[in-house]
Amino acid sequence: MSPALELAAFAGLMAIGQFSPGPDWLLVTRTALSEGTGNGVRTAAGIATGLVFHVGLAVGGLAGIFRTEAAWGKAVACLGAAYLLWMVVGLLRHAGEIPELGEIRSRGEAYLRGFLTNLLNPKVVLFVVATTSPFLAGDHPRWWPWAIGGIVIAQGFLLWCLWAWLLQWPPVKQGYRRAAKWIDRVFAGLLVILAVVLVLECVAI
Repeated sequence: MSPALELAAFAGLMAIGQFSPGPDWLLVTRTALSEGTGNGVRTAAGIATGLVFHVGLAVGGLAGIFRTEAAWGKAVACLGAAYLLWMVVGLLRHAGEIPELGEIRSRGEAYLRGFLTNLLNPKVVLFVVATTSPFLAGDHPRWWPWAIGGIVIAQGFLLWCLWAWLLQWPPVKQGYRRAAKWIDRVFAGLLVILAVVLVLECVAI
């Protein structure tokens, strides 16, 4: 397989994993629907920053710490679950509240939410490691790891930005505004499930 085709196959695999339901998807979706494209893009930027850390672990061969050092894996899992539950509390407190564009003040908070949600999810680094390992194996040029890492980060940012933009389609926005309170409660319930699953799966690391 040529390098170009191999990189294209890797990009496709990462895209499938990126849009599987998880904390990042829920956060970008809810933020874009309730706060608009701007904060959706800022959330995507935060997620991409978290991916820099995960890519560093994968490409640098340091991800084994989550397998060999159980305390580290458990600590990150517990922090991630606690952060998701903290987001649930805020989501339920403000369920159905849709600020107007001029009222959206917390631009830095949107970025920070994206960064922490991605960073504190050990399943992300495990997915990145599992996905990149086969493509990093074998004989490749020196620039190859940089290309693989760049695809993870750039695609993670650009596809989430595109998703935030697509969610501004008027029928979608109007539907969200009509059912915002119930949709926010569903999002909160899904985050609780993800937090529980995170603890159950990662405590055993």
